[in-house]
Amino acid sequence: MKKNNTLLGALFIIIGGLLLSAKYLFGDSFINLGPEDFWPMIILLVGVAFELAYYVSLKAPGFLVPGGILTTYGFLFFFEAATNFRFAEYTWPVYLIGVAVGLFQLYMHTGRPKGLLIAVSIISGVAVLTYIVMLFRIFLSTVDFGMVIPAILIVVGALLVLGKRRVKSNSY
Repeated sequence: MKKNNTLLGALFIIIGGLLLSAKYLFGDSFINLGPEDFWPMIILLVGVAFELAYYVSLKAPGFLVPGGILTTYGFLFFFEAATNFRFAEYTWPVYLIGVAVGLFQLYMHTGRPKGLLIAVSIISGVAVLTYIVMLFRIFLSTVDFGMVIPAILIVVGALLVLGKRRVKSNSY
């Protein structure tokens, strides 16, 4: 009974925190609970409900997979809605991370089968690799190679010239 009260209290704290943060992010428009403001809360609450379905009974760990996925997506959608989806081009690998979170929770609560950990590692690796590729693409799109290549040549040339002088000055 005490465990159920703790979980229910934690749920109320989470929901209250989300409502406060939503009010801060969306201003007074959140009070109207329009569809444009409320839909991330629905996804998040469904995810938390799946999580609680497992943690209250400690049976059916399969609930953790959709719970982890939907909870991750709920937080992602709150971020996206708060930023007017300006970063959606860069946050799409979080969809992969959501699957990895759900599978990792299942791994942690089902005797830690190695197959799940391999799947989590592959999915997480793909997500991290896509973030790295995106960052590299952003870097390449912002660099003016018409300036970089001459600058590199000048630096290498200066190092070669200064390196020879240093060698000569050390021989005396």
